[in-house]
Amino acid sequence: MEIRGAVLLPARREDIELHTLDGLTLVGELALPESVDPVATLVTLHPLPTAGGFMDSHILRKAAGRLPALADLAVLRFNTRGTSSPRGTSEGAFDGGAAEAFDVAAAMDLVRERGLPRPWLVGWSFGTELALKYGRDHDFEGVILLSPPLHRTTPGELAAWAGDPRRMVVVVPEFDDYLRPDEARARFAAVPDATIIAVDGGKHLWVGETQTRRVLTEIVAVVNPDALPLPTDWDEEPASDLPPNRGGPGQRSF
Repeated sequence: MEIRGAVLLPARREDIELHTLDGLTLVGELALPESVDPVATLVTLHPLPTAGGFMDSHILRKAAGRLPALADLAVLRFNTRGTSSPRGTSEGAFDGGAAEAFDVAAAMDLVRERGLPRPWLVGWSFGTELALKYGRDHDFEGVILLSPPLHRTTPGELAAWAGDPRRMVVVVPEFDDYLRPDEARARFAAVPDATIIAVDGGKHLWVGETQTRRVLTEIVAVVNPDALPLPTDWDEEPASDLPPNRGGPGQRSF
């Protein structure tokens, strides 16, 4: 079986709830390798909910659908406050990235409570803003930023990462709608140790199997490089298919 699209490879999958310090319950899913302990954990932060982003935005649901089996990774996905998906609706209302600080903290609380190893923040678009704004407050190994728009992150918040010992990897599409590689290099010069990866032909939404595989490969190259190259075929039948991405690949997310 070729690994592509919405295939769901074997894993232990659990519906979870996160509880924020301001009293909200957020819904999500934790996917773990089927028969071994995870070697690292991806804490994923989804694109802008007011533009169609949610925990099932396609790169994140494909990471959860594939990487527990292919790279022995735990993948935590959740809907930030006020966001809906087939999993359900998180309580509260979208706050433009302000009160979402509590959402990030709640996710990291679950990682700590479950003893999940080597957490990495993986933000996509709006999710990168949350990682940059609030990630420094938490215990994790590094951040992976996919298509960062840098709309909500202030210059001071970005510069505060300079000298931080944790790794920062920034994956920038050549044809991004908001921040292309040359500008990204200039903006992230405030964080001299940040690694900028320009993806030829890439676009903000990473639509298509070629771009999906490239993004997942870049994530695994950082977090568990021993798992590379990622297989493109699976010998066993898939457990099922992932739920549909109701936001649609054409939704604008930033």
